[in-house]
Amino acid sequence: MQISVDKNIRTPIYWQIADQVKELILSGQLSDGAVLPSERALSQLLGVHRNTVIKAYSNLKDQELIESVRGVGYRVTYRSRDFYEPDVRKKVNWSVVLKDEYQDMERTFDDIFLRFTEANNISFSTGMPPAVYGEGNLGADLAAILNEQGRRGSFLTPYQGDLTLRRQVISYLRTKGIKAGLSQVQILSETNQALDFIITAMLKEGDKVIIEEPVSPDVYRVIELAGCKAVTVPVDHDGMICENLEALIETHRPKFIYVSSSYHDPTGNILSVERRQKILELSNRYRLPIIEEDAASELSFESMTKPTLKSMDRSENVIYIYSFSLTFVPGLSMAFVVGPDKLIKALSYLVSIRIMSLDWMTQKLLARYITEGKYYENARRITELNRKKRDLMCSYLDRLTSLGLHYDKPRGGVYIWCCLPEKVDSKMVVNACAKRGISVIPGEIFYPDRNGGQNRIRLNYSFETEARIRLGMENFVEIIEELLDKAERR
Repeated sequence: MQISVDKNIRTPIYWQIADQVKELILSGQLSDGAVLPSERALSQLLGVHRNTVIKAYSNLKDQELIESVRGVGYRVTYRSRDFYEPDVRKKVNWSVVLKDEYQDMERTFDDIFLRFTEANNISFSTGMPPAVYGEGNLGADLAAILNEQGRRGSFLTPYQGDLTLRRQVISYLRTKGIKAGLSQVQILSETNQALDFIITAMLKEGDKVIIEEPVSPDVYRVIELAGCKAVTVPVDHDGMICENLEALIETHRPKFIYVSSSYHDPTGNILSVERRQKILELSNRYRLPIIEEDAASELSFESMTKPTLKSMDRSENVIYIYSFSLTFVPGLSMAFVVGPDKLIKALSYLVSIRIMSLDWMTQKLLARYITEGKYYENARRITELNRKKRDLMCSYLDRLTSLGLHYDKPRGGVYIWCCLPEKVDSKMVVNACAKRGISVIPGEIFYPDRNGGQNRIRLNYSFETEARIRLGMENFVEIIEELLDKAERR
């Protein structure tokens, strides 16, 4: 069976395959009852994704030129059917309806987070703040907001975000050395949404962007789903390595550079001032936008902090994303983007057509707490709690360093990036932890091509209480010791 595909023409590949098989059937070259190659075999033969072959075969089945038979596969059929029988029902073929990229998704990251919702599980995976806002006070504040707004008869906010909150964000930005006007701030629900909207507004299918590696799956997945390509640059103790960055820019002509500047996810490292200056220099030379994600910068355990890239920018090249997800009420998510007026107008337009209205209540509550100073007070409390929990978790990890585990003690943020002992890989640890009701994140999912991280795991100390951290880490130490003992006995 001779079939060829041309990836340079506009006709979808699955149509090309289906049309050629149809021609072979109608011309008699494939007779009634002839068995077709399996989905996997044909996909390998043509060098296409298996889902593409599935869609082609499904199209031929819909035309009733082939059928699928258990134990046989797909075969040609000319059998007549009475389409007018009243009990004939045809189900939607979801493998055809859904796009390929939504059928072949990596679920490890999401599945681990689902375990967090199970009440008795100990989560060292989720990035959420401890609950420092008292329930009674929180309830009273929400009631006051509802009563106050009820007199105005409106529970919607402008597409750009609540005006009071934007004004408070502008004041908040001053604490980070950033000057911005009302027209340069867009309120959004979270950093994932912010990055998704920015990509939608700036990129076309096939465009390339430069990102760090390792990197949060939330970053590279939204890039891939947009049909774009992520060019990865490794990080070390001082953040993104810049030695070959200019060569990558020359080669790939990216549309922007994405960087997590403070307490990077997953390593917890901080981008050095020298590298911040280098990235800004390249941005200016190539007129290349930078997206700076800075969600964890408030959670610093040091007296000295690094200036934001945005505060160092004199050319309006940096798009700044900040999230309150690690410093506000657990489960209430709010973020903002600072950028040039034209970008903010584009993001507001996307809000108007995609979500109509942002979370009114959360915006009002956050604005109230920033205005009253409660936000800053509680952010300091969260930072101090995180420092204690970091020290507690590290005390258990220190018991394993003699066995080959090593890590850098984070200077802030919420993550610890652990290198496991030589004979232990991350999947073994994740599975063993899951059996004991503990969720941790395997290192390899922070590498888009799964080409690293097999000896790494990411731990998060921000959400659980000290008592549950002790319980979980006692089990973690036992798990590492048991896995090493099994490896030695092999």
